[in-house]
Amino acid sequence: MTTKITRDNVFFAFQPGLQPVAHIRQGEEIVMETHDCFEGQIRTQNDLVDNLDWNHVNPATGPVYVEGVKAGDILRIDLLNMEVGKQSSMVTIPGEGALGDVINKMETTILKLDGKEIVFKDLIRAPIKPMIGVIGVAPETGKVATGTPGPHGGNMDCGLIGAGSRVYFTAGVDGALFGAGDFHAAMGDGEIVVCGAETSGEFRFKAQVVPLPGLPTPFVETADVVATIFSAATVDEAADGAIHRMAQFLTDLAGIPLNDAGMLMSLVGGLKFCQVVDPLKTVRFEFPKKVLADYGYKLP
Repeated sequence: MTTKITRDNVFFAFQPGLQPVAHIRQGEEIVMETHDCFEGQIRTQNDLVDNLDWNHVNPATGPVYVEGVKAGDILRIDLLNMEVGKQSSMVTIPGEGALGDVINKMETTILKLDGKEIVFKDLIRAPIKPMIGVIGVAPETGKVATGTPGPHGGNMDCGLIGAGSRVYFTAGVDGALFGAGDFHAAMGDGEIVVCGAETSGEFRFKAQVVPLPGLPTPFVETADVVATIFSAATVDEAADGAIHRMAQFLTDLAGIPLNDAGMLMSLVGGLKFCQVVDPLKTVRFEFPKKVLADYGYKLP
């Protein structure tokens, strides 16, 4: 029987010492339910964000203790499947987001799920592309709100983190204390107005320690690319961090000479935004796995 972690088990900050809601085995398939980022407080277009209980925003389900994980281990999370709820919500908030300086009207829009599409204002149909906004592990020390991204993961809002992807973290504590939430049925890079198609959902995953010492985490692998993720106070700092960590991965782990790595990053790589609206900005650098294979490197 597959273990299920229900959305009744939530926390609002990644930190050491959290009481795990479950102990799971490495390689065991787990189902985790999540709330949307509003914890179900927005259900209709009449529910506006000025009426939210902000103490219940960006809940993460968990945390779970992964047996056998030691602090410093590289933990790989395999995202096997994702399912989203039947409706999503989007909001605009004056003063918030990348357009907050010009948006002056608070609004809530409800998007319905229709097969594999979501419907925006009965006019626009967009394909669903489920992704997880908040995903991470406890840091070694300190307390990081689930709405904030960082070296531990957290609210990275990276569009690559969906079904079929692998996400890598460095465990800050024994057991890792893994958790996730903030599902989106779809979200554009940047998350310009502080939201994507916010929805509840559930995902199936398994966790495994892998022999990748020195891997610059958080790190994502899809069928086609690998990506380094970095969050910082400014976009420039976040971009610089993502670029240098990809160069570190290509040289230290994949064994590609630095000059080759740099030229290939310019030739076939991609610097992309995850989000520019959270307390820290998040940028990723993508690199094709085919080129890694040409150099004889494959992630374990």
